[in-house]
Parts: sequence; C-alpha cells; structure tokens
Amino acid sequence: MHAGNGQLHQFDKSRQLQRRLYLAAKKCRERRFHALYDRIFRPDVLWRAWQEVKTNGGSAGVDGVSLEEVERQGVASFLEVVAADLKAGRYHPQPVLRVYIPKPDGRQRPLGIPTVRDRIVQQACRIVIEPVFEANFQNQSYGFRPKRSAAQAVRAVDKVLLRGWWVVDADIQGYFDAIDHNLLLALVSRRVSDRRVLKLLWQWLKAGVMEEGQWRATEIGSPQGGVISPLMANIYLHVLDTFWTERYSQLGTLFRYADDFVIVCRSKTEAERALETVRWIMGKLKLTLHPTKTHLVDLGREGFEFLGFHFHKRRVRRTSKLLPYFWPGQKAMKAVRRKIGQIAGYSRKRVPLEKIVGELNPVIRGWRNYFSVGNSTKQLQTLDHYLWLRLRRSFLAHHQGTRGRSKRAYFPSWFACSGVEHFYLVGLCGNDFERSRKIGNR
Repeated sequence: MHAGNGQLHQFDKSRQLQRRLYLAAKKCRERRFHALYDRIFRPDVLWRAWQEVKTNGGSAGVDGVSLEEVERQGVASFLEVVAADLKAGRYHPQPVLRVYIPKPDGRQRPLGIPTVRDRIVQQACRIVIEPVFEANFQNQSYGFRPKRSAAQAVRAVDKVLLRGWWVVDADIQGYFDAIDHNLLLALVSRRVSDRRVLKLLWQWLKAGVMEEGQWRATEIGSPQGGVISPLMANIYLHVLDTFWTERYSQLGTLFRYADDFVIVCRSKTEAERALETVRWIMGKLKLTLHPTKTHLVDLGREGFEFLGFHFHKRRVRRTSKLLPYFWPGQKAMKAVRRKIGQIAGYSRKRVPLEKIVGELNPVIRGWRNYFSVGNSTKQLQTLDHYLWLRLRRSFLAHHQGTRGRSKRAYFPSWFACSGVEHFYLVGLCGNDFERSRKIGNR
C-alpha cells in the first residue's frame, strides 16, 4: 500500500475501474455482476476509501479508534490488515454507535456511527458497486449521487413549476428505520450476484446498534450515518423512480432527493391520482407516507418547502402573471439564526472576538453557498443585518469597561476590519446597510 507520489495514480486506477463497471452496466441493463468482492480490497480502492473517509471526518465508533489514531499507528499497515481480513473472510463489522443530534423542531434525530474500519470497508464497497446502480438510476433522483446536487434539484423544480399548479408534497414516515432488509437485498441482487458482496451488505444491516452500553439488534432499517446507507436508500427508492418513469409520468414530474420528494402536477385531479399512486408504491416497499406531513399544495394560494427552500408563485407587476419563485424557508432561516446566536451569544463574552469570527465564517460560507441560488437576496441581506446586530451585542459585551458612547461609535470600524464574511455576497450595502448602522448605534 503506497502513498505519496503514487496516490494520484491510485485514484486514477480506481476511477478507471468505476468507468469500466458503469459502461458495462449501461450496455446491458439486465446484467448481474458476479466478480466484485475481490475488487473491494484492491490497494487502490482501499486507499481511496481511506482518503474519502478521512475527508468526511467524524468521530470514533464503538471501538474508540479515531481517524487520528489510525494515522498515528500508520495508515498503510492499517489498510493492509483490513485487506488481509477481507481476503481471508475474517472481516466482521462491529455494531454502530447510536448518537442523537437535535432537529430544528426540538426533537432528536438518531444517527449510527460505524467504526473507522467499517467506514473504510463500506466506502470501498460503495466505490465498486455504485457505478453498477448508477447506470440504472433515473434522472429525477438527485440525492447522494455523483455529479448531482440539491441546487440542481431546486432549479429543476423551479423550471417545471412554470406549467405546474398543484404539488404532492410527500414525506415518508421514518424512512431509514423502516427499510425492509430482505426486500433491499433482493433489489441489490438484481444487479449484483456476488454472494460475498451480498453477505457483506447483510452483515452491515444486521450489525445492530450500541446505545448506552447495550447492544440492540436491527431487524429492519438502515442506520443514518453509515457510509453505505445513502446508496442503499437510493437503491430502495429506485423502485419509486422506475414505476413513475415507466407508468405514471403523465400524472406529473417527480423530483427526489434521498427520501425527500415532490411531484409537480398540472391539475388537482392529477395531483390526487399521483398521491394515490405513491401510496400504492409505498405499500409495495413496506413504507408509509406521514399522515400529516404529506399533503397537496395549491400553488395559486400557497407554497411548499423542498430541500430547505420555500417555493411560491407570485404575480409579476408588468404582466400580472403568476410565476414561480424560491428562497430560503423559515426553518432554514431560524436554524442559521440559532447557530449564529450560539456562536456569538452573550454566554461567550469571554471568548475572543477573533475566535468568534473564525467560527462564524464557515457557517456563513456554507449557508451562502447552498442558498445563493433562486430569489434569495432579501433573505441573505436580512441575515447580514441580524449578524451585524449579534456581533454588535458581542462587541459591547467584550468592552463593558469602556464608556458606552465611545464603544458604540467604534463598533462599525471594528466590524469593517473584523474579517467576518457576509451572507449576501457583496455584503450589506446601500440604504439597508446605512439603516442597520443607524438602528444599531441608537
């Protein structure tokens, strides 16, 4: 296992493998691939898997071994042991570590953290088998796929909304916790007949979770957080995509990002039939639509949210026509304001301002890069104003011993030189900027 100057060559070899597999699968859509397992522990594939796992970051799993610990021990020797275990059939995944992250609505989302070792093997497996399934995936699927993004999805939705007036806004109830293992493996086996690969996938599904020191079996579901989980989720819902493309596309246009999807229809009748059809397909997949979150949207009266954006039709003054617009939704706006408040809140008045700015900038850049599409200028400028006010409050808290008027007067010049980034790319400007300064300095 060689790094350094040979690393680029390793990446090229693994990508050549992916290209060959993709072309072979594309050429014959019914072909089942039977010799894939040996390619998972190829040195170039494992090295690339390590690099991608390292880039994604993440904490240690149940064994307590972190990415940093692997680097201290030696990556090359670590991967050689992994390859030997896979080759000899000694590899067995460990349970995933169950953790919870807060959701915007106050609830908690469960995540499963595999060990670093398992993440590397999952990533290597994904590198090998993903091209086989990519050859079949439909164009309306955007989530967790190569060269596809949420930005592409929302732009595509916006374009179709020019002629669409009703939307099926769907939500699958507990999707990742409801995936049927036997059905998932049957869908995978349509393209992969290598029994050792199928066994590997089965072991990951059945590895169980470790929560508060207690092991719990996983009879159904695929834990969110696993490297292989997004691909498995797309394979499972490819059934929906295929049914829709081949039989029901006349009812409306489907747009799916992982388990989040909408269908844009031209009439209420088509939307009602589309919703009924989706319920039938979900039944085939042993899934259920959320009874309250799934609904029909009349775009002549209301809007809907998809991938963090709010879509709405508004009347154009010159022509009086209703045209689609989209901008950051209220949930996204509330979440980023909460994040700013956590970083620049009064409770952190002893943290140096330079450190606060350093923590804010990645949040601002990431949010701006995601939401800079569409009709987002007003929302981005609103966030810039909010950022100004929060930093002004932090600045005053850091200078409590200074006379009130002098420290307020000094803040604008500090803000201009602080290095803090803006949500709106050119920053607060013109009348909005001046107004915020006047309000902030009163």
